[in-house]
Amino acid sequence: MGSRIIGTGRAVPPVSFSNQDLERQLDTSDEWIRSRTGISSRYLMRTGESLLDIATEASRHALDKAGIKAGELDAIIAGTVSSEYAFPSFACQVQRTLGVTSIPAFDVAAACSGFVFALSVADNSMRAGVWKKVLVIGADALSTMVDWGDRRTAVLFGDGAGAAVMVSEPGPRGVLETLLRSAGEAWDLLSLRATGVRASADSEWRRDVADTLKMRGPELFKIAVKSMADITRQVVERAGFTLADVRVVIPHQANIRILNAVADRLGLPYDKVFVNLERYGNTSAASVPIALDEALEAGRFGDNDLVLLNACGGGLTWGASLLRW
Repeated sequence: MGSRIIGTGRAVPPVSFSNQDLERQLDTSDEWIRSRTGISSRYLMRTGESLLDIATEASRHALDKAGIKAGELDAIIAGTVSSEYAFPSFACQVQRTLGVTSIPAFDVAAACSGFVFALSVADNSMRAGVWKKVLVIGADALSTMVDWGDRRTAVLFGDGAGAAVMVSEPGPRGVLETLLRSAGEAWDLLSLRATGVRASADSEWRRDVADTLKMRGPELFKIAVKSMADITRQVVERAGFTLADVRVVIPHQANIRILNAVADRLGLPYDKVFVNLERYGNTSAASVPIALDEALEAGRFGDNDLVLLNACGGGLTWGASLLRW
C-alpha cells in the first residue's frame, strides 16, 4: 500500500510587487534583480493579511480538486517556518479554519525543504497503514522576516501556500521513493532567529536587523547545487529509473542560477525543469507545491508520468521525491 496525490491547490496574497515597485524603497533595479535571481515579481503580504488565510485557501482548492471533504481527512501536516505562534502549530490553526476536529495536525520545520519533508512523513505513515487521507501543506511568508534595507535578501522572497491531498491506495502510481538529508553543521549559511516582530513590505516599522533572515549566498549556492543534484540522481536510481525516464522536474524555486546549475550538473535540458520563479520569487516551503499545481494545470505532465520534486533549505536540509502521477 502506497500513497498518491489526487488534488493540489495554491494561493498567494492579492498584490504582486514588481521589481520596479521595489526600486522605490530599495537601492536596486529591475536589471540587477533579474540578472542575479531571475525574479521579476513576487506576491507579498501586506499589513493585516494572514498566511493562515492563504494556506486555508490553498487547502480548500486541493480538497475540492480531490473531491474530498475536510472532515474525511485523517491528518494535516504543514511544512512551514512562518507560523505567527510558537504553538499551537500552524497545522492546528489550519485544522480549525477547515472545521476539522480530533485528527493529528502538526508542523515540519525544514525551511524551503518543508513540503518535501512533510510529503515524506505523510507517505511513510500511510504506507504503515496509520492514515488513509492526508492534507500536506507548504506555506511561508519570509518577506516578513527579511531586512528591508538589504537588497541581497529582500528582493528574493515572496509569500504563498500550496497544498496536496494524498490518499492511500495500492497500485503502481503515487510516491515511489523519497530521500531526505540534513547537515546541521552548515546551519549558519541560512538562518533566522526565532525572535522579533513581523514586518511586511508596507510596514512603517521594521524588524531589528539582528532578527532578520541571514544568508551566506556564495557558500549556500555551491552546497545547494551539489546537494539538489546528488539527491535527485540518488532518488531516481533507488527507484530503478534513469533521469531520461522523468517527464518533469519540479524544484524549489530559489534562484534561476541555482536551477540552471542543477540542470547542467544532471545533464537535463532546461525545458524539463519547471520554473515559475520569475512571477513568485522564492516562496520557501510553498514553492514546490505551488509549482506542482501550476505545472499540472499547464499540462506539463499527466497520468503515469514520472514527476521529480526536489528542494534545499535552511538547516541545511535537502530532499527529493519521485512520483508516478
